[in-house]
Amino acid sequence: MEYTVISPAQVTLAEGVRVGRGALLYPNNAVLGESEVGAGTVLYPGNIVRDSRVGENCELTASVLEGAQVGAGCTVGPFAHLRPGAEVGEGCRIGNFVEVKNARIGAGTRVAHLTYIGDAEVGENCNIGCGVVFCNYDGRKKSRTVVGKNCFIGSNVNLVAPVEIGEGSYIAAGTTVTESVPPRSFVIGRSRQGSSETLARRFFGGGK
Repeated sequence: MEYTVISPAQVTLAEGVRVGRGALLYPNNAVLGESEVGAGTVLYPGNIVRDSRVGENCELTASVLEGAQVGAGCTVGPFAHLRPGAEVGEGCRIGNFVEVKNARIGAGTRVAHLTYIGDAEVGENCNIGCGVVFCNYDGRKKSRTVVGKNCFIGSNVNLVAPVEIGEGSYIAAGTTVTESVPPRSFVIGRSRQGSSETLARRFFGGGK
């Protein structure tokens, strides 16, 4: 056999599915529709892959792919959701609790955890931090966000579309971006931290 299915009774392969040589499918996987699994790719338990293409030498764990494309050498999951129109370039990391919809992710980009990327173009070799939200919907219409290559997007950043982040830029943690950013910029937008001994006494010491 060109590929290996561990416990075939617990794996579903639809009639139109293609699986490459050397692929390994663990139990509790469902590959449905017109999907393709590349050579040497490993599907660890718990994936649902529907009408999607997964490139060679990838690793997927407990994730859902619907109408998505994943380039060679990527790792996806656990608990990632790639929705229709998601295109992930080669050598990317799409980590736990990451959702991608109608967006292109450039090669070598890392989206490690707890992030939503919708209606966007993200360049090569970017780092998208924890808790980043691509704010694509204003209540009436969807808009796109463009992030250039080699950008660092810090944790808990909100990118409010339509907006463009120039290549090589650094967006500091906690920033909400509402205006486009020129290339190689450093952007920070957060409230200044303060402290009050009086308020501390009221909260913790019972004072006035």
